[in-house]
Amino acid sequence: MPTESSQLKRGERGWRLATFVIFVGTGITYASWVTRTPAIRSSLGVGTGDMGLIILGLSIGSMAGLLLAGPVVARVGARHVITAAATVASLGLLTVGLGSGFAIAALVGLGLAFTGAGFGMCEVALNVEGAAIEKRMGRSFLPSLHGAFSLGTLAGAGLGAIAELLDVPVPVHLGVLAVVVLVASGSVVALLPPASGREVTRTRRRTSASRNATVWRETRIVLLGLIALGMAFAEGSANDWLPLGIVDGYGVTSSTGAVFYVVFVAAMTSGRLLGGRVVDRYGRAVTVRWSAVLAVAGILTVILAGDLVLAALGCALWGVGVALGFPLALSAAAESNADAARRVSAVSTLGYMAFLVGPPLLGLLGEQFGLLQAFYVVLAGAVLAGLVAGAAGQTRETEESALAHVK
Repeated sequence: MPTESSQLKRGERGWRLATFVIFVGTGITYASWVTRTPAIRSSLGVGTGDMGLIILGLSIGSMAGLLLAGPVVARVGARHVITAAATVASLGLLTVGLGSGFAIAALVGLGLAFTGAGFGMCEVALNVEGAAIEKRMGRSFLPSLHGAFSLGTLAGAGLGAIAELLDVPVPVHLGVLAVVVLVASGSVVALLPPASGREVTRTRRRTSASRNATVWRETRIVLLGLIALGMAFAEGSANDWLPLGIVDGYGVTSSTGAVFYVVFVAAMTSGRLLGGRVVDRYGRAVTVRWSAVLAVAGILTVILAGDLVLAALGCALWGVGVALGFPLALSAAAESNADAARRVSAVSTLGYMAFLVGPPLLGLLGEQFGLLQAFYVVLAGAVLAGLVAGAAGQTRETEESALAHVK
């Protein structure tokens, strides 16, 4: 008969598997929409500025889901929140497809709002789950978990590029994919611990509003939030605008723009899956700092290259550069034993501000100056993350806590 220890290990493996599969599904959903943005823009007959306002629906939905997820996870647990989030995101993707098919911009924006709400809810629930798994394992896990999201975006970007080449209608592409992702996520959510997330409920009920506010007065949390903000801006801008930027800036087809996005996602995925060794050797702070340097070099290359081969290299550097910043900021926030969930949520919230402000800002700047020139603002975000990278280092409090745990 299986021992209690072996059952526990199987449960932890299932826990990790569930978070990986759901993160992959989220990435596929997101990238599938991104790779079809040129086709959707053409079907709607709108300009870059109007497209930025439409994409704002995704940002607003994401922020709403992010802010709503904390108290809901606290009440009902992560299982129910993730199930609801997958359903909402899939329905949103179906609505985006219908809006594109009927050429109704408002319907596309509404669908993106629902999709973003699903993303936001999943972001909080899965990162809190990932932080808990990381503590249980005693080693880095969040970067590889975000690597699962990147694997999903790579798969979604590849499928999107194929759909562009084969002229698959957007409603068919997004509709079929929404059903597949919903079924896959629903099949593994039961592997999550039944009470996962509910421990946060008891903590929050014992915590006064004034104590909740203290997390925002911690200098280190604010700086980690700025790392998340800068890197999320650099990552999200590529996700939202890189295909269109390549199409408009280099005069290539939509399918070629999708291929360049695949290069970016492949580089980012590799950085997340292989970056753990770099972090273990050099530490979080050094890794974030050099990641920012690579991101800046990549963005500058994309803007200034004027050559498709060099631009592809720039996309690769951009992808590697933004691979680790956001997950390492969350990992640093979660390293304290006290109120780790609140710190993760706070850093995530600051990071997600990039998704709220970025799309309309770049859309407006792109309308006036061209998308490639608008990417200079993205570069500034990467510079900001590099300047405050020291906050990601291990604190004296954490070192003492770790030594006490060993003793």
